[in-house]
Amino acid sequence: MTRVLTRSDLEAVLDPTACLAALRDGFRAAGAAAVPGQRVRTDLPFPGTATALIPGLLPGIDAYTVKVNAKFPGARPALRGVICLHSGTDGELLALLDSATVTAWRTGLAAALGTALLAPADHDVLGVVGAGAQAELTLRGLADERRPGRLVVHDTDSDRAAAFAARHGGRVLESAGAVAEAADTLLLATWSREPLLALADTRAGQHFTSLGTDEPGKRELAPDLLDAALLVVDDAELAARMGALSAPGLARTTADTTLTDILLGTHPGRTAARQRTAYAPVGLPWQDLALTWLAWREAERRGVGATIDLLD
Repeated sequence: MTRVLTRSDLEAVLDPTACLAALRDGFRAAGAAAVPGQRVRTDLPFPGTATALIPGLLPGIDAYTVKVNAKFPGARPALRGVICLHSGTDGELLALLDSATVTAWRTGLAAALGTALLAPADHDVLGVVGAGAQAELTLRGLADERRPGRLVVHDTDSDRAAAFAARHGGRVLESAGAVAEAADTLLLATWSREPLLALADTRAGQHFTSLGTDEPGKRELAPDLLDAALLVVDDAELAARMGALSAPGLARTTADTTLTDILLGTHPGRTAARQRTAYAPVGLPWQDLALTWLAWREAERRGVGATIDLLD
């Protein structure tokens, strides 16, 4: 039997603290997976792109995931798709899950890990540019890690910015530049194809988590800012091929380190109070498995979601 888990099912069974722990462990262990994950992306003859992540693997989990996403920036929601959880023993399809929910959770919570590790020790103000689902989950994750006391928000949709600020006790600002002027730590989670912030818009000591550079052509931080910052990624090769390092005009060709290296202690991360830092992940297949496995096991335990027999 295959368990089908919708958005509401996933919201019922996923727990931020457990998910953060699974992601933290996954970053440390994913390099030992027997088969490297692949991220495949293609343009479409429609106003969107198609992305597949395969296989999601982690040592110690006898299963794998295949994720297929449609990304249509003008739609609401902008991301739709499905994650297939397969048994590693016989290939049985254990579950079909809403990929938009899993992607928001794993991207936002992984961003919280990176932000907490790299943000300045005395950060008082968090700035959010792009008040969508991923920013929402990052704030939930930072509540478990170390969230600053004050919040400022900007979104091209003023109503969405206002609602986000109201939910989290923040205030709305008129531009990304205004957010950068006010904040110590910035989270950018947009569909922008032009840089939103350049070096001149920032000051020494700030941290930037950029979630919108997960495929070619998407830009949030200008080349001079990326060149100046300690640049941390989730996968060095993917960042160069389709992430932040694929942007034209960069002097650098490689990232400084990965989040895995910082979590393992092989790189110190931020080393000076006035150092600019940036975390620019692409998103990796094993992250889908980490959260999907948790969700499926909890749903099985509690009987959440429908079950179907695809072979019937």
